[in-house]
Amino acid sequence: MLVDSLDMKLAQATNRRRFLAEAAIGSGALIAAPALAQSMVDLHLPGGPSERPITSAFPGKGSMILQRIHPPLLETPMSVFNGDVFTPNDQFFVRWHWADIPTAIDVEAFRIKVHGAVTRPLSISLAQLLKLPRVELAAINQCSGNSRALFQPPVAGAQWRHGAMGNAKWLGVRLRDVLDIAGVKPGAVA
Repeated sequence: MLVDSLDMKLAQATNRRRFLAEAAIGSGALIAAPALAQSMVDLHLPGGPSERPITSAFPGKGSMILQRIHPPLLETPMSVFNGDVFTPNDQFFVRWHWADIPTAIDVEAFRIKVHGAVTRPLSISLAQLLKLPRVELAAINQCSGNSRALFQPPVAGAQWRHGAMGNAKWLGVRLRDVLDIAGVKPGAVA
């Protein structure tokens, strides 16, 4: 039972990471074939451009407002927020900051390192993390630039309207539990 649960969690983690790799492929397809945009949505942005394409060309994603292709910036359409209290994963906004998108992640080699002001430095694997107690909680995630497109005067950055937010159930281990294993020393600061 525990092994099945761990296998399922590893598969879910791999699927989330696979989205990033597949998004790179989708990005290339969008560059090569702008006709993949299904329609346009008028976001009524002051100073424009006001129209943005709606696309579903990113693997693992449903219909999203395309802000930028590389790195991907996908905005959740407002119609998504009229249904369930939780934002569907395939329409949860995407804000990717780095120029490169990982195309493969070796879950066996992946490690999180905890060092510095600790008594027991760690290099913990995903399998070890999955053995720790997990917590599930509902929480809203919102880009700090949400609604930036409406600022007057305009400001630099991703021109989100209101779709750079979502509500989800988050599952994972507590950072506190990992830090307790490492034995954080008194006076340590982040």
